[in-house]
Amino acid sequence: MSLIRPELLAATRRNADLLAGLGLAGLGAWTASKGGYLLTPLGLALLALGIGWALTAWRRLRFQQEGEAPGIVRVTEAQIAYFGPRVGGFVGLPELSELRLLTLRGRRIWKLKQGDGQLLHIPVEAEGAEALFDAFATLPGIDMAALVAALGSDAAPSDSRVVALAEVDRLIWARKGAGVVVR
Repeated sequence: MSLIRPELLAATRRNADLLAGLGLAGLGAWTASKGGYLLTPLGLALLALGIGWALTAWRRLRFQQEGEAPGIVRVTEAQIAYFGPRVGGFVGLPELSELRLLTLRGRRIWKLKQGDGQLLHIPVEAEGAEALFDAFATLPGIDMAALVAALGSDAAPSDSRVVALAEVDRLIWARKGAGVVVR
């Protein structure tokens, strides 16, 4: 028998990175408040590192979506793989030319497009989809705050009866220099 409620334990595990970042920021603030030529710069450095860690953890938490969707996502060595019950495929991050968030019948789907036109559709709630946060962060020029904001602004899958036929296709990121150059 555990003395800690299972819900509280699960929430603590889910928010462990955020809590660690906030703890490091608090330690940095406390160290900086002690003053001196050594402790003040060290404390400010720890404070900045902790705030950065907490911000990244907060965005990662907002990126993770509740719910279940078919399929498994794996990210290995700059390659995204999706194994679905009917469809699936692979996309290399260097070949990725466009990233979109598609909402179709209340279900949100990542739409990954390669330079040669091949598409890979991955449900946002698929198992292992949280690994896409780090993969997308490596794309040149991507705005991760806009990416997370786009996830939070669409209707939730539970509202599928309201937006049953609505389709929203948002461009999140496009590779610069991709396409035909006309002189």
